Amino acid sequence: MTLSSPLLLAVGLLVTAALAWAAVVSARRRAAALAAAGVAVPGARRAYLGVGLTIAGVGVLAVATAGPTAMLPVPRAAGTVILAIDVSNSMGADDIAPNRLAAAQRAARAFVAAQPASVDIGVVAFERGALTTARPDADHSIALKAIERLRLTGGTSLGTAIMGSLSAITGKQVAIDRDGNVPDVGYWPSATIVMFSDGQNRDASQDTDVERAAEAAQKAGVHIHTVGVGTTAGATVQVDGFHLQTSLEEDTLTLIAKTTGGGYHPASDAARLDGVADTIDLRLTVSDEPLPLAGGLIGLALALLAAGAALTVLRSGRVI
Repeated sequence: MTLSSPLLLAVGLLVTAALAWAAVVSARRRAAALAAAGVAVPGARRAYLGVGLTIAGVGVLAVATAGPTAMLPVPRAAGTVILAIDVSNSMGADDIAPNRLAAAQRAARAFVAAQPASVDIGVVAFERGALTTARPDADHSIALKAIERLRLTGGTSLGTAIMGSLSAITGKQVAIDRDGNVPDVGYWPSATIVMFSDGQNRDASQDTDVERAAEAAQKAGVHIHTVGVGTTAGATVQVDGFHLQTSLEEDTLTLIAKTTGGGYHPASDAARLDGVADTIDLRLTVSDEPLPLAGGLIGLALALLAAGAALTVLRSGRVI
């Protein structure tokens, strides 16, 4: 148990001790005077009990004013969702108004709003590299702010996006080694990745990396749900003075989802992502949470003071 104001406790206990001492001295003097006069007073013990309860109430109230708090282990069902959002230049295409990135941000915000507080949400922005812009947290406003900050840049590596998301989940750097070996990151069945992308993987040499990265997620028990942002008809975007034709590539996104046990969702079907929360295997965690005790102690103190006053009144007809 911790106290927010130990000084108040010390003062309160001193007052309680002084009251107890005064009550004992007064009771002894009264008993001696009555004994000298040969007077027997019925109900004396009840009177002493009333005074004792009153003093006990003051003592409990002194503890309450010190702001006691107990740390109690509280079980909590929790899952983790990483929103991996493509910020490559192709996401600037306007085949979905106003552009693909804005549509992805809109869908991601709607997804966050639909999640219960028991789900920790993080955000990973990816192009050729992947950057964790918000670590998994139960405070969903952090994820929403990270989504708003996303800007277009660079090319695309879906494999890097997956590995960056696994790094955010595990809290350590995860990467495929030079020999192409898939890392063992442990088992994380309560984690899910939701990837928003047009599926374009500009560097063909990274196609194998996508498959291996998806395999790494599958071994870790992490499902990946992919959201295809764009149209198969596509649009033209201007990058560094060049006009590039870009279109939605559903095959790669479908492969990632199928390999990991997730699902592929076209952008037009993004509203169904609300159901992704039902696929998360929430884990039971235990965390220490503060429990204020002042309220309960004040209630106990008032009960003791009321009982002490009642016993005193029953004996003498007055509260002293």
